[in-house]
Amino acid sequence: MTSRHLPQRIVTTQNEFGRSTVLFHDHGAPPKVLTKAGGLILTELWETQASPADNTGHEDLARKEQKIEPHTAGSLFRLIEYPPDAIRLASMDAIAHFDSMGVDVRQDVAKRHPGMHKTDTIDYAVIVRGEIYAVLDDKEVLMKQGDCIVQRGTHHAWSNKSNEPCLIAFVLLSAHPIAS
Repeated sequence: MTSRHLPQRIVTTQNEFGRSTVLFHDHGAPPKVLTKAGGLILTELWETQASPADNTGHEDLARKEQKIEPHTAGSLFRLIEYPPDAIRLASMDAIAHFDSMGVDVRQDVAKRHPGMHKTDTIDYAVIVRGEIYAVLDDKEVLMKQGDCIVQRGTHHAWSNKSNEPCLIAFVLLSAHPIAS
């Protein structure tokens, strides 16, 4: 994240007496600047590897290998801060970035934005701070603080045409692929 307030992450558990308590109270995994993605700042908050999720154990499931998609039948909860496109697109290496995160974008030849990609997920996203365009194959939709999107495994990208970073909270759930 930038020098702005880092949101707290509170993860609960059950103690030996069956009472709820705090397991982790921090900011999640250390934020990572994804230089190949043009300076996105990614903070992993939690991951599950099955559904229903296993709520036992004490391992910090945010501190796993970073990839775009969750495990099959799993979920990811993350924050991503998008720099303005004027900064981000100047240094973005989309193919290298997506390769490093486990997504092949080479088949996407006609793109409205260099960040266009498709995943086998259903994504719930909420704009926490700033504004950004949800870029789809046939249109762009401006989203502002508090706006939400349900992104259902379709080609998409995020375009920040403003002069300020945009912070988005994402929950990604594993989904069956849709045909192209």
